[in-house]
Amino acid sequence: MEPMNHGGMADQALSTVGGGEAGQRRARVVLADDHKELLDQIRRLLEGEFDIVCSVSEGRALVDAANEWRPDIIISDINMPHLTGPEATRRILQDGHAKSAIMLTMYNEPELVRSCMASGILGYVLKVDAGDELIPAIRQVLAGEAYLSRRVHRRAV
Repeated sequence: MEPMNHGGMADQALSTVGGGEAGQRRARVVLADDHKELLDQIRRLLEGEFDIVCSVSEGRALVDAANEWRPDIIISDINMPHLTGPEATRRILQDGHAKSAIMLTMYNEPELVRSCMASGILGYVLKVDAGDELIPAIRQVLAGEAYLSRRVHRRAV
């Protein structure tokens, strides 16, 4: 597990301002992807809006991170070593160690989208669309609503 490095773990866990509304706790996020460069890009994209409490590069570490940090949301790639993102996320959601999850992937396969959504994963965002769609997707999923990337929606529904 790789804790974020802006201010240390304790500072991240105690952040209380989020979404521009004073006094509202920022959503806690765990990121999972086996490509470090992408993790760094996603962290930079999200850190102004959310508390990125941990990032990991494989599925078993994702399960461990969720158990330790109890995030509000997990953002995970699909293909990772040791345990896939959907498998790890299903376990985490079933155990109640995270409130919600989004798959962030390059795969635009309708069957895969349906399988993820059927297992309780509320969001599915294509990596190519992350810059425009990931923050709105997180907000929507945190509100309890499903989110599919625009390019996915047409093919999967």
